[in-house]
Order: sequence, then structure tokens, then C-alpha cells
Amino acid sequence: MSKPIVAIVGRPNVGKSTIFNRIAKKRVSIVEDIPGVTRDRIYLDAEWLGHEFTMIDTGGIEIEAAGKIQTAMRYQAKLAIDEADVILFIVDAKDGLTAADQEVAVILRTARKPVLLVVNKVDSAKDELGTFEFYNLGLGDPIAISAANALGLGDLLDKVIAALPAGAAADEETDTIKVAFIGRPNVGKSSLVNALLGEERVIVSDIPGTTRDAIDTRFSKDGTDYILIDTAGMRRKGKIDQPVERYSVVRSLRAIDRADVVLILIDAVDGVTEQDKKIAGYAHEAGRASIIAVNKWDLVEKDSKTTLRYTETIRSELGFMQYAPVLFVSALTKQRVHRVGELVKFVADQHAMRIATSVLNQVIEDAVAINPPPSERGRRLKIYYTTQPGVKPPTFVFFCNDAEIMHFTYLRYLENKLREAFGFEGTPLNLVVRSRTKEED
Repeated sequence: MSKPIVAIVGRPNVGKSTIFNRIAKKRVSIVEDIPGVTRDRIYLDAEWLGHEFTMIDTGGIEIEAAGKIQTAMRYQAKLAIDEADVILFIVDAKDGLTAADQEVAVILRTARKPVLLVVNKVDSAKDELGTFEFYNLGLGDPIAISAANALGLGDLLDKVIAALPAGAAADEETDTIKVAFIGRPNVGKSSLVNALLGEERVIVSDIPGTTRDAIDTRFSKDGTDYILIDTAGMRRKGKIDQPVERYSVVRSLRAIDRADVVLILIDAVDGVTEQDKKIAGYAHEAGRASIIAVNKWDLVEKDSKTTLRYTETIRSELGFMQYAPVLFVSALTKQRVHRVGELVKFVADQHAMRIATSVLNQVIEDAVAINPPPSERGRRLKIYYTTQPGVKPPTFVFFCNDAEIMHFTYLRYLENKLREAFGFEGTPLNLVVRSRTKEED
């Protein structure tokens, strides 16, 4: 049984994201004094007194707003309400009861879901007296809290647990593959997520930078569970001129850190840019399994060798990521989108591959026999044995007589031999060299 879902809704700038972050005990949603900063649904697993649930932070519901983004925000909030088992309706004690609150309450009364009316920003006795007017919304007793000062959150969470459906239990997620979609703004990350899901789970707009947070979406296919993490586009530092943009880049980097597989999207029309190289470099340095997805392939004029030439260019521009498979897709036409899931599963398995010590050492012994290490400063390198202490990424430790004389070109040779023997497609390898004395040395 999946975790129950708790959706946080309300009009813009009433403190939904602050409450979300307080319950999560970490800063996940972007918090700024700018209405509409949180525009997509943000998912996070939370726990209170042994009870686990999934929270959704949503963009504010603006009933009268007519803009494209505002319309999409309303749609996203309604999707969250449809998914939720319990709804937290957040209102603002400082502003008092507003017409917008009443309009949102009408929507929630028709949702036929448990609704907890939460009055935020109750920082004084005077504020607490003002909570009584919210009885007029007809949604039960108001729950007074101050998210900024962490007041009343325990009582709120007690009520959340009491309202959760009976028998809700947590899924084991040890086998769940987390996939981060990263790339420059407007390369089609959200569109590709939507193409995979078959629904508009993430707001898609032709305005660069529409996605500001990293958004988690659960997805299952062919018996494999995935968490798809859509991220904000990473701009060059010189173009990041608002604090909210800086948070978005940090969010994207953190998404890379917690992902098993990173899908690096490149615009087929623009080709590989300097920013693409930096983004791919983040994933490589983090040791994440990676796939290079060239999106908008339908817009490229092709002949029989276009794919080959494009692949060679990518290999040349991203020389440090030769191990990453390249997939040419179109989120718009869904060309090869069906291959994304199977390729993600494949590289995730490669990323978690563990080699038996005896087999590993035989491969290294054979490699040394074929091409002995060169002498350095009058001494010849001797490799005594090799172990694999970890995976994700696969990590190998070479114990030798003197780590300082292991030349990087010979270490690269050993890496190539490991890849020839075991594959490791789509994953970087972490190679460590350690000195170890030996009596016969």
C-alpha cells in the first residue's frame, strides 16, 4: 500500500512552503516573499510519531488570475487535491478572512476529502483572537500555528495522523530508481517527464525557467518503480540575478546528489553548449549514472549519417563522459520516449554492479600481464590486489607498493580493462590507489 498523501493548499503567500519545510525538517520548497514562487507540486516523504506520509506543496490557488502560469497553478493545485488523502487549507491570520479564501473553501468543500483548516502566522494573543472569523468558512475548527516560529506544529501533525485513512502503510523503496532530469532552461525536461507519465504532472511553458523547484513524481513501469525528479534549468551564473534563481540551481544540484540516474537533456538544435558541459560535469563529479538525451530530435534535418555525426560531436565535447549512452528523443512526438525507462533501468543496474573479488583480481592480473606498468623514478609499480568496497558508483581500490608512482594514464588503462570485462555502461568508476608494504617487495 502506498503512503497516504497530504496536500498543502491555499491562496498565494500564506506560508504553505514554510509549513512544508518545517514538517520536512529541511528546506525543500523555495520560500520568498514573492507570491507564486512555488508553482508546481513538490513531493516529500515525512514522518510523525512513526506514521509516514507524503506531503505535496502546491502553488497558490488564484481564482481571479487569468495569466497562463496562474491558470496552470490552479490546475496543479486541483490535481494535488484529487490525489490527496488529507488536505491542509492554509489561511493567513495577519490578512484575516479574504474573498479568495472563501472561493478556495468552496473548491475544498466539493472535494469530499478530510480538510484541516490551518491558520498560519498566529504569533500573538491578538492574532489568536482573529482565528475565530475563519469558522465562517464552514470547514471545522481552525488550527492556529506559526510556521515561522515553529508553534503549534505538533498539534497540527497529531490531527493530520488522526485524519489519515486507516491501514495506510509505507512502501519499501529500496528498489526504487531515482531519476533526475537536468539541463539548461527550455530544453524540454518537463515535457519529457510528462511524455513518460502520459499526463501533465509538471507545468510546461515556453517561458525559460518555468520550473523553479526540483519536483518528485512516482512512476511505475514493467514492474520497476521510479521517482522522476524534474529540475529547474541551470543558467550561467552571470544570468542568475534573483535569489529565487540561485535557490533553483542549488535545488538542481541537490537533485543530482540524491539521484541514482541523471538524464542530461541537450537541445538538438543548439547542440552541446558550455553550460551543457558544466551540467554534465556536476553529474560526473557526483558519481551518478548518466544518460545523455538529445531532445527535439524531430526539429533536426537528417540524412543517413546525422545520428553518427551528432554522437561523435557529443563524445568529443563531453570527453569525460564517454561511458554515458546517447539517446535521441522528441518529447513532442514521443519518438523513442519508450526507450528512456528501459535505458534508465539498465544503467541503474550497471551503477549498482558488484564484482566478485576473485574475478576482479583475475581481470587486473591479466591486464598487468598484457601491459606491465611503466617505471617511475626508477621504481616499477606493483599491484598486489584489488577490491571493490562500494557501488553507486562502483568503487575499486588498488593496493600497490607506491601509490605516488601510479600514472593517470595507466589508471585509465585499468579502467578501460574493467569496462571491457564487465561493461559498467552509463556509470563513472571511482578508482582509488593505496600504498601497501609487502615483505617480498
